Amino acid sequence: MARDRRWDPCIAHHGPEADAFVADYFALKDRRVLFVAGAGFDPRSRTVAERLVAAGASVRAIFFQENRPNALQGLIDRASANTDALLAAIADREVVPVDIFGADGAVTGGRNVVAILNRQQFDGITDIVIDISALSVGTSFPIIRYFLERIERRKGPANLHVFVAHDPKLDADIRSVPSDSPGYVHGFKGGSTLDSFATAAKLWLPQLAAGRRRALGRLHDFVAPHDTCPILPFPATNPRLGDALAEEYLTELESGWLVDTRNIVYADESDPVDLYRTILRLDDLRKPVFAETGGSLLVLSPFGSKVMALGALMAALERDLPVAHLEPIGYDLGSSVPTEIAAPNLVHIWLEGDVYPQPRPALLIEGKTAK
Repeated sequence: MARDRRWDPCIAHHGPEADAFVADYFALKDRRVLFVAGAGFDPRSRTVAERLVAAGASVRAIFFQENRPNALQGLIDRASANTDALLAAIADREVVPVDIFGADGAVTGGRNVVAILNRQQFDGITDIVIDISALSVGTSFPIIRYFLERIERRKGPANLHVFVAHDPKLDADIRSVPSDSPGYVHGFKGGSTLDSFATAAKLWLPQLAAGRRRALGRLHDFVAPHDTCPILPFPATNPRLGDALAEEYLTELESGWLVDTRNIVYADESDPVDLYRTILRLDDLRKPVFAETGGSLLVLSPFGSKVMALGALMAALERDLPVAHLEPIGYDLGSSVPTEIAAPNLVHIWLEGDVYPQPRPALLIEGKTAK
């Protein structure tokens, strides 16, 4: 009998457990890995690659290099150093440049990475490993959806792993410069495109992050929700982070978005499964309430912490929820950002694979099962 929720329970590892999992599982001789990651300026770019190599894994790698217009020279230099290190670590690899914006300014990154993956061969691969540490939401979400849909259609490979090096301070220090074109992440329009949701009660769930007021303001105007439930990290590495964010967004909460304090959502900063379950509970609670008046539609906007963004991704995949996003046109690094992370805190989610009982709950894509 199928379970009600696709990732409850969920196979996940954190910190030393994640390191131990990589060392043990990927050392097995029957594992053949396709490793998908970013070759960018983020100091976490090398983390998972180095651990896979240290485990003795059989790895073929695709490194996506996200290209944005007028990138700062300092970022280019960092990306080049990380790319050289990745090329030296893995012999069977390719670096694939990806234009995030088209000539007309339209966001094309998600569509471009999917087109590149469609040209790949997966014969003999047992495990897909995706490291989102140095990938943006606009590229990482479509990549993960692409492989999940392949598995759902029984095209394999069977095992899908997602890794991220958890560092909320680093996420905050990497400041994005938002573009002027809000929209939905490629493959994540969800119910927003269906006529049946035209009159739905729209609830926006933005993940609050420091220094993102302008971007979230534009997204609020784009989504035009009936209600807003901001997501704050708690517990968090910085125990005062939630209070600091509430203070930063006080104008939006009180007068811009008209948020009732009882509607603020709290989720564990270090555990993507916590936010995933919280979003699903909200969805379950709202469906019967609005069933007779046009239905309910949740719209997600992950910002800041990559771990919490992963939780939002899992909920979006399971319930076919739209993900409204403002793609960064560039980045600005804080002065404290290092060139490399010495002891990263890995988080691993085993999204699909041999460990889960069958049949799996159906995956929805724009209201239809992915079969």
